[in-house]
Amino acid sequence: MYIQQAFKSLHEWWRYLVGFIIIFVASQIGTVPLIIAVLLKTVSEGGSIFSIQDQNVLMTVLDSNLTLFLMLLSFAIGLLGVYLVVKYLHNQPFVQLTTSRKKTDWGRVFFGFAVITITTLIATGIDYYSNPEDYVVQFNLVPFIILVAIAVVMIPLQTSFEEYLFRGYLMQGIGVLAKNRWLPLIITSVVFGALHLANPEVEKLGNIIMIYYIGTGFFLGIITLMDEGMELALGFHAGNNLISVLLVTADWTVFQSNSILKDVSEPSAGFDVIAPVLILYPIFLLIMAYRYKWKDWGGKLFGKVEEPIALAEENTQNSTYIE
Repeated sequence: MYIQQAFKSLHEWWRYLVGFIIIFVASQIGTVPLIIAVLLKTVSEGGSIFSIQDQNVLMTVLDSNLTLFLMLLSFAIGLLGVYLVVKYLHNQPFVQLTTSRKKTDWGRVFFGFAVITITTLIATGIDYYSNPEDYVVQFNLVPFIILVAIAVVMIPLQTSFEEYLFRGYLMQGIGVLAKNRWLPLIITSVVFGALHLANPEVEKLGNIIMIYYIGTGFFLGIITLMDEGMELALGFHAGNNLISVLLVTADWTVFQSNSILKDVSEPSAGFDVIAPVLILYPIFLLIMAYRYKWKDWGGKLFGKVEEPIALAEENTQNSTYIE
């Protein structure tokens, strides 16, 4: 089983605490280039460094493509931190953090990617033709090509960092320590959603959008536990963010880009904010459950996590030998 993979590596509680701190520091180091670039640009134009404390102002200091790249760089550095922690602190093969299968199932990754990409394209197309006054076509070939190059490389790194940290590292770590599946599902989903509190979307739409963020965390956690691997979550998260960055932007979103469309409507926190959680995600779960023959929902989402007997005996023997 997926969480039990951690038993094959070094999994003492302090390793996860130290590992999380290292990963956090690595991701923060990744923000330094953006801060330096903004400061240099601001000072060179005679502006005040105090004016960039507001995130909305910060987003307009640099070219949007450069800003996007530098914002995503911190996630790439954070992903490197996850890899190094898993490899050297836990002595765990990275594939065991990815899946319970012998190797990563890329078919599952692409299926998760396709599900959300097709859905987003259809939904956006319907909304565009139903409410054309809400959109402005801002397609500009050269900036868009640059955006595509940046997004195709950096967005998967950003989403993979979040997946490997929450649905991977913390899911396994909390699971082997708590000896169950429901606690890591709840903690990782709530914390994942809570980290989006700083997003400008929350300020614009209100706290109701946290239902979407936390609900998305639960959805990604559920498909990880039911499928005994992160492949579907990796593909889904990457597809969601990539198509969003390339297709539609708005002045109040965290990622402002040279996308094809710009949403100029006044956003409101209506049913459409929580519709994905209440309608789309259950449909996606049914589709995935049918395709991959998921069974034993209760056991996989709420069951115990026990160390395999063979591993427990081996660890006991090793401990006795060392003493």
